[in-house]
Amino acid sequence: MNRIFVLIGKSASGKDCIFQEIIKKHRGSLRTIIPYSTRPMRDGEKDGQEYHFTDEKGFNRLREAGKIIEDRHYDTVMGLWRYFTVDDGSFDDGTDVLLIGTIEAYVSIRDYFSGRREVVPIYIECDDGDRLIRAVNREKTRAVPQYRELCRRFLTDDEDFSEEKIEKAGISCRIFNRDLDRCVREVDEVIGAYGH
Repeated sequence: MNRIFVLIGKSASGKDCIFQEIIKKHRGSLRTIIPYSTRPMRDGEKDGQEYHFTDEKGFNRLREAGKIIEDRHYDTVMGLWRYFTVDDGSFDDGTDVLLIGTIEAYVSIRDYFSGRREVVPIYIECDDGDRLIRAVNREKTRAVPQYRELCRRFLTDDEDFSEEKIEKAGISCRIFNRDLDRCVREVDEVIGAYGH
């Protein structure tokens, strides 16, 4: 059975960096699925690279066609933003997959692929102070920093990633990101335990 590995964690916990390193290491045997979003593209992003960017009408067309595997929406300071995974044929080539998601995304993907694909959650933890510093430093590099949105996201993380939700989702693999290289090695060991 092919597997879907889902990196889960609060904002600025290092998921994107870990993701890039793991994909680089497992090129050919582990691939990614590009999620969809209705949020505006950020500086340096390209459609079809970080996300497939669409609008609310595009989301509704996919939902009506029964293609939405999971979706999350956020009432941001700039309006409603959706992030979602689509059954667009990307999962069908038989290769193991690595993607980034929330707890709710993991549960929806797990339930959607029940009996067809094994879905493995890997929760990345990080000190809140380190996360906040990373998030602010990252936001400073944007042409138009969105500090209010950063604060909203940071504050909602406590509820979105509560211990109760982690336990209810059955997530037991937890890796603390004190050092990026070490964290990447630990994530790689988890994936390796499944035959990579």
